[in-house]
Amino acid sequence: MSLSSSLKFLLWAFFLGLFQLEAHAFFNPFQLAIPSGLLEDAQLNTIQLISKYGYPAENYTVQSDDGYLLGLFRIARPGALPVLLVHGLLDSSDTWVMMGPASSLGYMLYEQGYDVWMANVRGNTYSKRHVRYSAEDSDFWNFSFHEMGVFDLPAIIDFVMMQSGFGQLHYIGHSQGSTIFWILASERPKYMEKIVMMQALAPVAFLTHCRSPIVNLVASQDTAVPYFLSAAGYNEFLTSNSVIDKFKRYACRDIISSRVCQSLFITLFGFDGQQVNQTMLPIVVGHTPAGASIRQMHHYGQLRNSGKFQQFDYGLLNFLHYGSLSPPPYELEKVKAKVAIYYAKNDWLVPPEDVDMLFNRLPNVVEKYLVPNENFNHFDLVWGRDAKRILWYRMLRVMQSVVPYSFHNDIDSITTVFVNRF
Repeated sequence: MSLSSSLKFLLWAFFLGLFQLEAHAFFNPFQLAIPSGLLEDAQLNTIQLISKYGYPAENYTVQSDDGYLLGLFRIARPGALPVLLVHGLLDSSDTWVMMGPASSLGYMLYEQGYDVWMANVRGNTYSKRHVRYSAEDSDFWNFSFHEMGVFDLPAIIDFVMMQSGFGQLHYIGHSQGSTIFWILASERPKYMEKIVMMQALAPVAFLTHCRSPIVNLVASQDTAVPYFLSAAGYNEFLTSNSVIDKFKRYACRDIISSRVCQSLFITLFGFDGQQVNQTMLPIVVGHTPAGASIRQMHHYGQLRNSGKFQQFDYGLLNFLHYGSLSPPPYELEKVKAKVAIYYAKNDWLVPPEDVDMLFNRLPNVVEKYLVPNENFNHFDLVWGRDAKRILWYRMLRVMQSVVPYSFHNDIDSITTVFVNRF
């Protein structure tokens, strides 16, 4: 897709999303009022949100082997089995709690008896520190999601197990949170022994059928755009800082502008005005986007173009990095942990065709569930009005059906969930 055609499609998608929101608002007039009290939650960080609603909140900093200082939050239930929640691209730990106690997966898991941990990968709002570099240094941003799987996840998993006293944990990853899990398995396969089960929401590995205008725009200019931005001194994609966050909250705080902001999310991930609670939009905009590196976006663009799930392509420099002309593929066959997959038909970023490609490569999928709502999109899996009713309760049943090794001496008797292959 050329640059001009990509831009035309991007504009078309944006205005179509805006039209859909206007039509939805016309038929749902009572959803237009945005309570002023919600604006406070848009300004609170993860630990402040947890504390505000009366839950036990803990805040930690974890250092990766290559020196990144990663923010880690906990809804603490000492003595309970830990579950690690890992956010997606341009997101943060806020995503698991920002919709409030009745509509957030983090709170639901805590209420069901789990010790809930919420990670933040390098470069997002809560992980912009390094032992040597400042976030103003180009060297700080010299990473993709590869380094998150190789360095961030091992450090976080080891820390959670040390603090909780358990030898295993449940893992739930949304979007990029699943991508880096596959990389962890490929590059550091011993960590699969530490996972009770991995539950993947909108799992990303292959992007062959991706319909997101933003990702396709990046992919269409595979090398030119990232190198131009880097040469111009831009290292972060959709920068997140206090000034930008204040602007977002101001720009999206009334009805008309909030529909414009919501249309931007729709343009990225697919049309579904019905699942987005418009009264909560100021909170969403207050917490996202949470930042990412230009190289992350470049790497996703490479996956889109190549049709492969592989390491970063350095072009003529591949031989220096890998000893080969092409980047090595990630070995999905090493994902030995039990995996449950949940996906949506209207997900523009990861449509069902790409999920099927991943499913056919994973060796131990025990659940594959297509949400029975044709309008569900990428973020509806974590923010949707009906996510708890039609998805999260199912996830909980799957989690509870698998007994961790720590709780059972006879590994062969661990429950295996029926695989729904469709």
